[in-house]
Order: sequence, then C-alpha cells, then structure tokens
Amino acid sequence: MKSKVITPLEEDYSQWYIDIVTKAQLADYAPVKGCMVIRPRGYAIWEKIQATLDRMFKETGHKNAYFPLFIPASFLEKEADHIEGFAPQCAVVTQGGGKKLEEPLIVRPTSETIIWSMYGKWIKSWRDLPILINQWANIVRWEMRTRLFLRTTEFLWQEGHTAHATEAEAETEALKMLEVYKTFAENYMAMPVVAGQKTESEKFAGAVRTYSIEAMMKDRKALQAGTSHNLGQNFAKAFNVTFQDKDGELKYVYASSWGVSTRLIGALIMVHSDNKGLVLPPLLASTELVIVPIWKSEEEKAVVLEWVYKLHKMLKDDFSVELDIRDEYTPGWKFAEWELLGIPIRVEIGPKDIQKEAVVLVRRDTGEKEICPLKEILPKVRETLKNIQSSLYDKALRFREENTFYLNNYKDFLELFESKGGFVKAYWCGDEKCEKEVQEETKVSIRCIPFEQPQGKGVCIKCGRKATLQVLFAKSY
Repeated sequence: MKSKVITPLEEDYSQWYIDIVTKAQLADYAPVKGCMVIRPRGYAIWEKIQATLDRMFKETGHKNAYFPLFIPASFLEKEADHIEGFAPQCAVVTQGGGKKLEEPLIVRPTSETIIWSMYGKWIKSWRDLPILINQWANIVRWEMRTRLFLRTTEFLWQEGHTAHATEAEAETEALKMLEVYKTFAENYMAMPVVAGQKTESEKFAGAVRTYSIEAMMKDRKALQAGTSHNLGQNFAKAFNVTFQDKDGELKYVYASSWGVSTRLIGALIMVHSDNKGLVLPPLLASTELVIVPIWKSEEEKAVVLEWVYKLHKMLKDDFSVELDIRDEYTPGWKFAEWELLGIPIRVEIGPKDIQKEAVVLVRRDTGEKEICPLKEILPKVRETLKNIQSSLYDKALRFREENTFYLNNYKDFLELFESKGGFVKAYWCGDEKCEKEVQEETKVSIRCIPFEQPQGKGVCIKCGRKATLQVLFAKSY
C-alpha cells in the first residue's frame, strides 16, 4: 500500500499539489510526455463541472455541436494574429494512411478557424443570426512545462462560439458568458474571483477584447479560471462570413468565443485543500458522504452492519453515499483515506451510537464532529452540506482579502513580491512599456483590469505618471 502522507504545503507547495492529485486518485502521468490520465475520481469532478455548466449554457440559449479535431493549416494562416499566437504550440500532422498529406493538418489548439469556415456556409441572412454554439472537446497545445490539470499538452474543455449581427450583441454575449463563469466559480466552486478585461498584450490571439476571471490560490498566485472574448469581425473577414441585413446591405458578422477547461479541477485543489488531502465543495463532489461503521467484535459487527444498511437506505435517495464496510482496514485508516479523497461528510456509527439511536457527522472542511439523532439525519445532512459550501467560499474570500494589497510605491511592490506575494491592486498608466518592464523585472503580470474601479485618479506604480486605471498584479500559473 502506497503512503497516503501528503507533503505539507508550507514545506513544498508544488509537491503538496502533486501529492493530492496522485494520492487522491484524481489523475496520473501518461506514457506520452506532457499528457495525463484522468482517473475516475478526477473525471467524476469534471462530469459535475460539465453537467452544471452545460445546464447554465442551455439556460442562456446555447446548443451543443461538435467540430473536427483536425484543422487545415491554411485555416490558421488566414487570421494573422491567431496563427502568430498559436503557432509555437501547434501539433502538426503531415502524414496519414502511409502517405504524405497534400496539406498539413493542425491538431485542434482551439476551434475558431474551422468553426468560422462552417459559419460561412450556414450564414446568409440576418435571419440566420445569432448562432449560439458550444462544443465540449479535447485540445492539444504543445507545452514545455506541464503540471497535472493546470497545464498539459492535451486537456478537456468547452468552447463557445457565437455569431451576431452587431458589435453590441457580440460584446453583450462576451460579458454575459463571463458572468456565467463568475457565477459558477463562486456559487459552485466556492471560489471567489476578480472579473475584468485583459490588457492588449494579454488578450487572446485574434480578439478585439478579452475578459477573464482570476482566482487566488493558496500560494497567493493567480489562476486564470475562465476567459471570454469579443472577436469583432476578425474571423468573419478572414473566412468571408457575411450576411444580408434587413435593409439588404451585405455586412460582416461579429463573433464571440469563451471557454473553461479541466484546469478548474486544479483550481479546486489549490483553493480548498489542506495537508490531509483533497477538500471539495459539496456541489461538485460526486460523493457527498461516506458511512464508516465501527466495531470491535464479530458480535458487534453483525449489529452495526444491520443499522448501517438501514442508514444507507435512509440516505441514498437524497444524497450520493458511499458505504465502507471493508474488514481489512481499521476505522482510523478509513477515516484518513476518506479525508484524503475529500468526501465532504463522514458518518460514523458504532455500538454506542446505536444505543443512542444516533450517528456522528464529521465535516471534512473543519474536522468538526456532531452527534445527530437518526430521526433528524436527512435535514441535518442537507444543512451541513449547505454550511460546508458557504464556509469554503467565506474562507477562500478571507484569504484573498488578507493577501490583497493596495500599493502606489514601486519599492513596496518589489518587496512584497520578493517575500510572500499576493494580489496587488495598483494604478497603471496604460503604457505597454511599463507593463512589460514590470513583468521582466518581477515575473509579475497584469492579470486583468477589474470591472470594479475606484473613484478618482492615481499614479502609475511603475513610472509615476498620472493614471486612471487600477489593475490587478500577481504572479500566475
């Protein structure tokens, strides 16, 4: 049996993260360098993420479709900024069926080009708009430095691609879907985020404007948890996608795209987990509670198991429940394993509990224990799961607030990032030169220009010139 001991996050944060991913059976390294195998417990989290977001997308009028994995190389070349942004990460197929291909094929790094080639066939009139399509797919981007879930050569994601008659509609769509991501991150992942616009140098290749949500991890670095793009008419012009408006005039279509990926699982780990292992918000846990019976003799075992099966029957229709009746492990060993796996509630039941007609509920997030009469267990479990969900969000928000600093002096800025780091909200003059110099000197980037801006003006953290924009600085994944 492999050791279940997790490297303390205070000792080695990177190893702590890897230990949780591998020992909590979420993913493992694949034989192909840079790729991962998502194990059943990890994939179950992705299924919960997928199901929730899919429902949210459909509620906003979107439909699912699927487009090919292979994209003709000439398609990427049609949009200059796009190919420049993705060329270094592209995997290229030059041979198929034992023969050299007439045109190389790109293994999908994102799907704007192939989707817009199809939109060119489907869109002729204003009556064909808007098109609101989402795709669940895999993506390949050749990464030099990989980390399970956070950055791998192949990963899973969803990508929304919409077509509109006006720029205003495309902008509304981009902002609406960012709000969907924000709602999902905060209400389901229990992860507070900062929403804002990317700078020109950080925006998506081929976009007019890019928006993102940024979350703080336990090492005080930022993780970009979702992006949404107003693509303007760039892809429509590249693929000559036009429509006849109500006045009979021919116009180019406007576009948006938006996406999140399996890196959200990495975010869940790094926002909530601890040195015992994985901690999951109940709304994304495929198993909400585990029942662990306790006995010391065969006589006690028979009595306890009879009660355990009754308890399981009481709970299974309302909650996702696992029942651990393994003989070969002690209760203490089981407790540690279920803590490592991140099950939100552990239900303990032994001979003394049976005498009281009660069970012990143990919260994974705090370790708090509470005796619960059996007749009250359904409402109590429901209430406890709700409390865990909100408590995890409140804890993550407190951590972010305690590690967010408002600075106007570059010396203080340097000292902060040389020591513990965190989020810094500071004014920026808007000059890319200042942005680039900060990044080169400190490896700190502007994560976004938050939508929530203070009243008044300030001075640029780097050059000292007058500034009207407050931005979010952080080191990032």
